[in-house]
Amino acid sequence: MRGEISRRAANQICYHLAPENTARICLGGAFTKDTGQRNLVRNAQHAVVIEGCFLRCASRMMAGVLDGFEPELIIADSLYELEGDLFGIDELPDEQIQTHANQVALQIAERLMV
Repeated sequence: MRGEISRRAANQICYHLAPENTARICLGGAFTKDTGQRNLVRNAQHAVVIEGCFLRCASRMMAGVLDGFEPELIIADSLYELEGDLFGIDELPDEQIQTHANQVALQIAERLMV
C-alpha cells in the first residue's frame, strides 16, 4: 500500500503535473539490466526517488548497480498521515490510497517547480 501510494504519486507527477520536466523509469528494468532505463538514471541531471517508506528499497537497489548514485530521496509516507503500521495493499480503501497519492504528488511537484 505504501509503495502503491508512491507509485501513483510518481505517475501523477510524471504524466500530469510536470511531464515536460520529469521521466519515470521501470525500476525492475533499471535494476536488472544495464540498458536505457538505467542510462536515464545515470545521465539525469537530477534524480528523485519517491520511496514508499523508510526501508528505501528502490534507492538501495539502484545504489547497488550505479556507482555514486545520490538521488534526492523523498520518503512518501512522511508526507501524509497514516494511522497504524499498514503495508498491505488491501489495508486501505482505494480512494484513501489515491487521496494520499494526491497529497504526495502535489507536495513533490511544488518542490520540483521551485
